[in-house]
Amino acid sequence: MRIIRNLTSPLILFGLLLSAVLIVSCGKESPTSEDQVDNYDRSLMLSNWADNLIIPAFDSYLNSLNDLSNAVNTFNNEATIDNLNALQSQWLVSYKAWQRVSMYDIGKAEEIGLRNFTNVYPVDVAGIENNITTSDFNLELPSSFDEQGFAAIDYLIHDIDHDDTMIVNRYDSVSGEAYRAYLSRITDRLAYLADLVVQDWKTQYRSTFKQNSGSSATASVNKVINDYLFYYEKFLRAGKIGIPAGVFSSSTLPDRVEAYYAQEVSKELYLESLDAAQDFFNGVSFDGTTTGDGLSSYLDYLDGINDYQTNLSEMINAQFDNARVASQALDNNLASQVITDNSMMLKVYDELQKNVILMKVDMLQALNVKVDYVDADGD
Repeated sequence: MRIIRNLTSPLILFGLLLSAVLIVSCGKESPTSEDQVDNYDRSLMLSNWADNLIIPAFDSYLNSLNDLSNAVNTFNNEATIDNLNALQSQWLVSYKAWQRVSMYDIGKAEEIGLRNFTNVYPVDVAGIENNITTSDFNLELPSSFDEQGFAAIDYLIHDIDHDDTMIVNRYDSVSGEAYRAYLSRITDRLAYLADLVVQDWKTQYRSTFKQNSGSSATASVNKVINDYLFYYEKFLRAGKIGIPAGVFSSSTLPDRVEAYYAQEVSKELYLESLDAAQDFFNGVSFDGTTTGDGLSSYLDYLDGINDYQTNLSEMINAQFDNARVASQALDNNLASQVITDNSMMLKVYDELQKNVILMKVDMLQALNVKVDYVDADGD
């Protein structure tokens, strides 16, 4: 009876209540706007992004496009199967290099619409053929997005039936000169646009980007994070997997895979994009040798000072890995995968989608960043 009486005394009840409050306050599991304490030096992250990720990636991309232009010139001068195969190989090298820079739609890249002029697919075959036949076209118009870029080159140098002889004969035919001219034109335009971006980063935008280290909606960190999430959600998750798998339509769309005319590399391009997205999240340098300040270290910092104990960066990395594991089971030809067993594509989409939630909701809440783009598919 004495124990019961002591437990019900006002003093002890107050002590128990105070202890409960202390226990709860020491074990927060998620951030709130009131908790937010953020003295993280964002300039360190901006420096790492600019100097170790973005500029080196664009340098490599531009160099690969110069090599691609050289391969086109060699093939145009002598249309042989060996030269065609060399051109096809270099096209893939450049296309994979594009996967490493596509997410950086900021500065000059955003100003000139780099992504739209570089990688819109599927292509407008009739439009391309009309351009070749008439030589009357303007590649600077938005209406020409699907008549140029990597997907247009894909159409011009590949054949779904892998008939390289047919392709070589096309360039040796009466209309071959027009095909050669168009191939050179759209390849050189890729290099021209990439050079504009590289020169801008190196001459002026690098300084502007790094100095804009605040936390406003127009600050560099906020803009890059939004561009990154938009890329992951719309171009990686939806464009490479969800749209062909029919997630947003009444039926599957195997003809909407990336690199439709060289379908056997569609998975390779997607995985390169997935790796690039995870490397950026972790602040891994372009050459893969160092890891600097990035979104993962920023989240870890917030976990530590606010004692959230969420390990959100670990959760996001684990989900990247889960998506990659599921992706390994896919056929190298994603169009074929959609046709033969689309359930595997849908599984990969679901794994990618889980990271949309973790990054777009949990990560943005933790970083106190608001979404600045319109979400049209209910995510």
